This record gives sequence, C-alpha cells and structure tokens, in this order.
Amino acid sequence: MPNTYSKMYCQAVFAVKYRKAVIQDNFKSELYGVIGNLINETGAKTLIVNGHFDHVHCLFQFYPKQAVSEIMKSSKSKSSKWLNESKLLDHRFEWQVAFGAFTYSEREVASIFDYVKNQEKHHQTMTFREEYLMMLKAHKIDFSPEYLFKELE
Repeated sequence: MPNTYSKMYCQAVFAVKYRKAVIQDNFKSELYGVIGNLINETGAKTLIVNGHFDHVHCLFQFYPKQAVSEIMKSSKSKSSKWLNESKLLDHRFEWQVAFGAFTYSEREVASIFDYVKNQEKHHQTMTFREEYLMMLKAHKIDFSPEYLFKELE
C-alpha cells in the first residue's frame, strides 16, 4: 500500500512528582501552552492541555511513526526544564516518571476534549487518584496498586 492513512487520538495523563499540588493559577495557562507547543514540536497535533494543581491531561492526535512514550518524554522533560528556568517556583520542579496513555476514536474526541477542558469542575468532587483509577478501569488496564503513585518518603 503506497500511503498510510490514520487518525489516532491519545489522552496522556501525568502527575507532578510525589503528586505535590504546585501547579499554580498564576502560571498554569502558560505551562499548559508550553506543553501543547512541545507536543506539536514532535509532529503530533495538540487538541487541548489542561489539568489541576497536581497533574496534567493532554489530548492530541498522533501518527503511526510516532511513539506516545517519545512524545511524552520530550514534552515532560522540556516543560520541567522551562518551569525550572522560569523560576516560577522556589524549588526544583519534576514530573512523576510514569504517565497514563488512553486512546480514543474520532467519535469520542469531542467528549474527551470537554472532559479535559473541565478539569477544575471534575476535581471539586474527585481526587486525581480517584480519577486515574477510574480511567484505568474504564480502559480495562491491568495495574498493581502499589506501583501507581510514588508517595513522599
């Protein structure tokens, strides 16, 4: 077949290291914009980036030649570097190493977009842990609870 045709969507979710609530209102929009631009730099297409004080959701379209892990590695490392160099926090910033990746069909994208857009509303009644467990279960992803979140030691 001479051409490859695809339309794949991914929602990636990742947390601040130790799930510290450090994403502040005064810079969160700029941080989300930086992450979206970094995703675009990989060749993927950002649809929306949003989150809450301790985590981020990214909805993007990607292509068969791209690995979601490489898209996330680049956007997470470069966004933490940007945040540290911007000196918006009085301490070193890091993302948690792992992330969740959930794929969707074209017909699901609008509702997932709205879900990501309304993160503040969702987290009035649900913690990030509850949300993440719900997503894992909805996608029937096997997981070991003891490895989900690295807590402060």
